Amino acid sequence: MQLYNFFRSGTSHRLRIALNLKGLDYDYVAVDLRTDEHLGAQFTALNPQGLVPALVDGELTLIQSPAIIEWLEERYPTPALLPSDVDERARVRALAAIVGCDIHPINNRRILEYLRKTLGCDEAAVLRWCATWISAGFDALEALLAADKSRGQFCFGNAPTLADVYLVPQVESARRFNVDLGPYPNIVAIDRRCGEFDAFRRAAPAVQPDAK
Repeated sequence: MQLYNFFRSGTSHRLRIALNLKGLDYDYVAVDLRTDEHLGAQFTALNPQGLVPALVDGELTLIQSPAIIEWLEERYPTPALLPSDVDERARVRALAAIVGCDIHPINNRRILEYLRKTLGCDEAAVLRWCATWISAGFDALEALLAADKSRGQFCFGNAPTLADVYLVPQVESARRFNVDLGPYPNIVAIDRRCGEFDAFRRAAPAVQPDAK
């Protein structure tokens, strides 16, 4: 498999974690968002949206990290990233969706570039924007995690799930945007616990080949 991605992209980061947790090997293909390489003809031939990541497996090209991760879960079911119980799966998916649907999409690069270049926002305003929506999502996540007294050391249970795959890259982004994580002890503890796993450490932005 070939993973077309950018080291600092949160969606790329989450897909690297999922691939690593599944124990799958892949070729790392860097797509430099800083030079708009993702908008060039070579990459848009793979993904007309011009967004990373994209995963190529033989003749199959997959886009959109939620769809790719669900494909991985179905194609390579062990180790599982979702619980076996249908109600528990819904809970894990909801935790992941707070990040994947409500926090990340309005804080990703193309939104921030629109704020800077089209709306004329300065960096202080951009950081306030990011902090507002990350904090709003983390407020809800922290409350849900705190209320689950049987949760274990991760977002759900005692092994990483889809929710942790989504959460850790968002914590990385929160730190990059100088969001105060003091109000979120459960989130910080989960991030720290995940950091003890090789699958998470190897997926971190700072250790990727295009992190310069």
